[in-house]
Amino acid sequence: MTSGKKTKAARNSVQAARSSVVASRPKPWGTIIAVIAVVALAGGVFGYAYMKISDQNAREAALARWNPSESNQDPSDQIQGVVKKTYDAGKHVTADQRVAYDQSPPFGGPHDGVWADCTGVVYDTAVRTENMVHGMEHGAVWIAYDPDRVTGDALEKLKAKADGQQFTMLSPYPGLDKPVSVQSWGHQLKVDSADDERIDQFVQSLRRNQYTYPEVGATCDATGSTFDVSNPPPFVAEAPGPDAVPMDGGQAATDEAVPSAAPSTTPSGS
Repeated sequence: MTSGKKTKAARNSVQAARSSVVASRPKPWGTIIAVIAVVALAGGVFGYAYMKISDQNAREAALARWNPSESNQDPSDQIQGVVKKTYDAGKHVTADQRVAYDQSPPFGGPHDGVWADCTGVVYDTAVRTENMVHGMEHGAVWIAYDPDRVTGDALEKLKAKADGQQFTMLSPYPGLDKPVSVQSWGHQLKVDSADDERIDQFVQSLRRNQYTYPEVGATCDATGSTFDVSNPPPFVAEAPGPDAVPMDGGQAATDEAVPSAAPSTTPSGS
């Protein structure tokens, strides 16, 4: 009996020693804190991504009403401030000719036989107007801005709308009467801020809208042409002289066998 009691006592002594060691062992607070930090960071990243996706989905849903369709061929009719005009298509001028445009920036009329590359190009310098107009004939939207009034964050927002976006081009336009002007063939919208939601509505409504531009199916890629994206023909600020090609094309412009632009109405949204 005495031996059994001693064995049990020894066993209890060993267990007590082990408990003492476990109790005295320091907790790995560094590891615990690191795990908590990783979990918190993962939660923050997930939450941010979720919010970004939600915002993008909400934005796409809001823009869906501006998608052209057979029953709603020109959604821009519902955008306040959009001006529409009818222009004949396919009237070309040479590289040394200028056009006496009736609008500034123009959004239709005679234009250079070589189009400006409109494959989502952000031009840092102002480009010759006659080339930009041809890009719109191919279904592109041209976002122009006053370089004296649109800088910094505002300019970055405009660049994000154009950079890499097919059938879109962005360039400065010196002397613009509004900070931002957005054009497609036969359509124009001028706004005071790069944050104006109507810019996106305009782009969604009219970029490559088969019902509103003349040369359906034409490319925006100027590769292989004489138009140099890295060194485009420069914008000319001076008013054209008496030898400028008139808006009806005159005898200086050459006609292409392309359909006319879609019929026009009065300014929409009024």
